[in-house]
Amino acid sequence: MSGPSAPRQLLDDIGLSLVFFTRLRLPSSDFGGRSLADAIWAAPFAGLAVATIGALVYAIAYSLGLASGPAAALTLAATMLVTGCLHEDGLSDIADGFGGGRTRDRKLEIMRDSRIGAYGAAALGLSLLIRWSALSELAGPGHIFLALLAAHAASRGLFGAFMHLLPPARADGLSANAGSVTTETAVIGAALGAVALLALGLGGAIAALILLGLLFAGFRALCLSQIGGQTGDTIGALQQLGEIAVLLIASVCLS
Repeated sequence: MSGPSAPRQLLDDIGLSLVFFTRLRLPSSDFGGRSLADAIWAAPFAGLAVATIGALVYAIAYSLGLASGPAAALTLAATMLVTGCLHEDGLSDIADGFGGGRTRDRKLEIMRDSRIGAYGAAALGLSLLIRWSALSELAGPGHIFLALLAAHAASRGLFGAFMHLLPPARADGLSANAGSVTTETAVIGAALGAVALLALGLGGAIAALILLGLLFAGFRALCLSQIGGQTGDTIGALQQLGEIAVLLIASVCLS
């Protein structure tokens, strides 16, 4: 597998990322035989789409005179609808599995259970509360768009590196079937995510990079110790943690 190398391939990868990571649908579902591992570098473009839709909803709410709190809640609802709560589901599964399982096999079994437990519910509640409160601190649609762009693109820019550096924890499942991510593909995705952080200004971008680096290293170590690798759920949880981290930085830099 290799990174993008031609204009048609670029478009195929972006289209595949949009269709996989969001509920958006494109006229064509033919992506030139590209795998998710091939296209994972383009995940930040899916983040851009989610951020744009969320910011548009906030702008409409703002123009109608809604206060920042309700407008931020509607913005969060829009981003969750456009992704189908894909990453929130991963976060709740990881919280339940890591929190409730005693052995590696039991943790993986719990993560596959569609029912949500106390750990998962608490994790979702905290994620929503922190993201809503951070967005509520921002002044106006312009800052909301910059914060969402940085948070959604940069958090998804971590996917390729995470899949490259950790082996699949299962022999089957989403992550195992996605294929192997090359170093080139991982670096391109991370670089795109890092560029998006410039929406926070240079100081904010540096602070967010440091925080994301620490979060990435810590969560990687946790996944290795808990289940010996990564799954689709761990990738979703990583996105949620990354989004929260960047939004917290944005609430300081853009408020």
